[in-house]
Amino acid sequence: MKRVLLIFLLGLFCILSISYGWLILRRPPLNEEVRKGLPGSFVRLTRGFVHYELSGPKDGQAVVLIHGFTTPSFIWDPTVPRLVEAGFRVLRYDLYGRGFSDRPRLRYGPELFDAQLLELIRTLNIRTPVHLVGFSMGGAIAVYFADRHPKLVSKICLLAPMGFPVQVPFVRKLAIVPLLGDYLMAIVGESILKKGVRANFYRPDRFFPQFLEKFSEQMKFRGYLRAILSTLRHMSLEPIQAAYRRVGRQRRPIMLIWGREDSVLPFQLSERVREAIPDLRFHPVEEAGHAVHYERPEVVNPLLVRFLQGPTATVATGESQALRSL
Repeated sequence: MKRVLLIFLLGLFCILSISYGWLILRRPPLNEEVRKGLPGSFVRLTRGFVHYELSGPKDGQAVVLIHGFTTPSFIWDPTVPRLVEAGFRVLRYDLYGRGFSDRPRLRYGPELFDAQLLELIRTLNIRTPVHLVGFSMGGAIAVYFADRHPKLVSKICLLAPMGFPVQVPFVRKLAIVPLLGDYLMAIVGESILKKGVRANFYRPDRFFPQFLEKFSEQMKFRGYLRAILSTLRHMSLEPIQAAYRRVGRQRRPIMLIWGREDSVLPFQLSERVREAIPDLRFHPVEEAGHAVHYERPEVVNPLLVRFLQGPTATVATGESQALRSL
């Protein structure tokens, strides 16, 4: 009986391993041949190729747009033209593991995204200090970057930023479990993420199915789900919360924008951000979900342009640990 059970378990393990391997390998890798047919530009950094777009006058003040957890840089489509029209030099890019950027086998935590942005700015010879505009997880990255490199950042605009605890769904708890999470992500990760995209909007029917089609392009290539899973496991909030508090003590203009109908990062979290950064400028937006700048560009774009064109204060590095990294 024990032998039969052992054979059954070994057979089941083999079947699961083969199916897992097929699910992973059935998608083509991002390589030089694939990149030739993709839009935008690419630059090779230490940890792989990064997909980016640089637009606007070369002598304009640089604005760097940082997207969120799952949706790549096309999320800035309603924002870029208005910033370019206002005279800014605008850089948007795909974080590692997203969009058309490479998916290196690394820990996807704040240190990786900080290093990516720093190297990208230096490699593209972007004039500093820059303005940072971060959406969702991109907001957390912007704050973490400003904390570590205060002299490189002029102003920050945060759009429904990540960084403070929220209720974790049961599926996400399972995803963190080693092996089990990897298998579940390979089996159902794509469908779960696609369904979750609608939660970014207060009125999703205005943007679907076109938004979902753009979102799904990145899933055609190997490594996206692995990168998302690694980010779930390693994007620790503790160092980011500490960075919020330190950046809040720096004399730098910061603006916070949040949709009142946000169901991804609830509007009430804005209070936590305002506690950490007491002097920021806060703009709640009515009838807007998580992707507030995408859903209500007619409200957000004018706020953003006025803020970025306004006076800039001198940054006080205070207790920041950034000077060690410059």
